[in-house]
Amino acid sequence: MNSPASSSPAAPASSAPEPVTFWQAFAFWLKLGFISFGGPAGQIAIMHSELVERRRWISEKRFLHALNYCMVLPGPEAQQLATYIGWLMHRTWGGIVAGGLFVLPSLLILIALSWVYIAFGTVPVVAGLFYGIKPAVTAIVVQAAHRIGSRALKHSALWAIAAASFVAIFALNVPFPLIVAVAALVGYFGGRVVPQVFAVGGGHGAAKQSYGPALIDDTTPTPGHATFSWMRLVRVLVAGALLWAVPMGLLVALCGWGHAFTQMGWFFTKAALLTFGGAYAVLPYVYQGAVAHYGWLTPTQMIDGLALGETTPGPLIMVVAFVGFVGGYVKAVFGPDAMFLAGAVAASLVTWFTFLPSFVFILAGGPLVERTHNDIQFTAPLTAITAAVVGVILNLALFFGYHVLWQRGFAGAFDGVSALIALGAAVALFRYKRNVIHVIAACALLGLAARTWVG
Repeated sequence: MNSPASSSPAAPASSAPEPVTFWQAFAFWLKLGFISFGGPAGQIAIMHSELVERRRWISEKRFLHALNYCMVLPGPEAQQLATYIGWLMHRTWGGIVAGGLFVLPSLLILIALSWVYIAFGTVPVVAGLFYGIKPAVTAIVVQAAHRIGSRALKHSALWAIAAASFVAIFALNVPFPLIVAVAALVGYFGGRVVPQVFAVGGGHGAAKQSYGPALIDDTTPTPGHATFSWMRLVRVLVAGALLWAVPMGLLVALCGWGHAFTQMGWFFTKAALLTFGGAYAVLPYVYQGAVAHYGWLTPTQMIDGLALGETTPGPLIMVVAFVGFVGGYVKAVFGPDAMFLAGAVAASLVTWFTFLPSFVFILAGGPLVERTHNDIQFTAPLTAITAAVVGVILNLALFFGYHVLWQRGFAGAFDGVSALIALGAAVALFRYKRNVIHVIAACALLGLAARTWVG
């Protein structure tokens, strides 16, 4: 799977690919939903490899421009990027399909895994597999941070922004929204003073030379459906408001405001608007509400749910589906004979209210973004934000690595076996360019073998 992308720089195409039909795109988005491992950085790297380098559906510059917009939004940026590209290629339904298929496989897998966790979580085989997967995911996130950083940090000033962002969040515990705001200001003023530094995709000229013309290239005119109009904006906002208000109103009418389902819908609507910086940035809020306030699950279950979210495809914020499933299952909302159904319905409701705002942001804001892809005053702040996010991603990689290698903190023992598995995964990814799924599968088997040997 990596070979076509890796071979493209050596043999660039001279003409744009054939137009892509809706159903050809549908097949790709469905595939992406099952292979999008490694968190947002890994998922964005996969999309870049497939859509920019291999298939050439979109140019490097247009890809980075869309990515910069998604970075500044609350919500899962990789899922929003898929929605944006799907919408740009095949109108509203293209965006809905791309974004929906990015989430749906993960939802179904997490519902199944959540039930397995509740029923068989203490089985040694299951524990052993997860023991090997966690260090593999650590290596995947590090490799993905390197890939996106190497594309985004095209100037020493952008490196400085990334470094400052890392220090701010790692050492000073600065909130991510404040980091975004400061980076945007730096980009805004920097774009006026030294615009060449903050040009989107500073290396996009080389990328075009390597990958060849794209279907949506740097100079491709914005398609008619992506041009801005006030009427279209109002329609999208009204449709989004109705898609939130109708199910919420039904929950209040049928179950009451205090019911677990209603409170889940309301709580995760608020969480969806606070997810600047990805899942980790909002986890303290989710933990406080789901564990401490509502009691939908225990602290241990929350930590285990995060591990499940790390080891399944889809956005990391899909851990909310685990929260919903366990909450609905344990509370036996439909009675003791329908606990699985209660968990599945709760997981689906939570997913709906968490991801609905992301679709509205893309379908409403996309036309505004498309008419600014050559406007340095708009792109410079977003370029600076992308540089800052590289530092945040590196911090998240270190955070996860710490919890994998020192499971009881620095005062506890260093997990040498996990370190070796992580090192092997890193070698496979960096040196041999192995497929993410192959690396995860191999590390899962190594973890099972290690646990069996120790046991």
